[in-house]
Amino acid sequence: MARVKGALATRKRRNKVLKLAKGYYGAKSKHFKMAKEAVMKSGNYAYIGRKQRKRDFRRLWITRISAACKMNGMNYSCFMNGLKKANIGLNRKMLSEIAIADPEAFAKLVAQVKGA
Repeated sequence: MARVKGALATRKRRNKVLKLAKGYYGAKSKHFKMAKEAVMKSGNYAYIGRKQRKRDFRRLWITRISAACKMNGMNYSCFMNGLKKANIGLNRKMLSEIAIADPEAFAKLVAQVKGA
């Protein structure tokens, strides 16, 4: 049986990594060893970033809701507790959208929560 050389597989693997490293600064886009390290690192950053994005958005929504609550004479924790007691099942994303787009409706929500 003839001996198989690994040149084709190696070239394909290296080109795949170099393609992912396209646009990187300096040798990181040209040299395989540096490109491999940069691609691995960028993959880690991307993975971490996908988790952080969820945290950041939740923090933004809470800040918006808190600001809208203060405008209506209530604090955030009392508002969220009141929503739970009044059986209003709106999530923070929707509450923040209501607070921005329709302040009158949010004021009605606050009034409903104060009654509960």
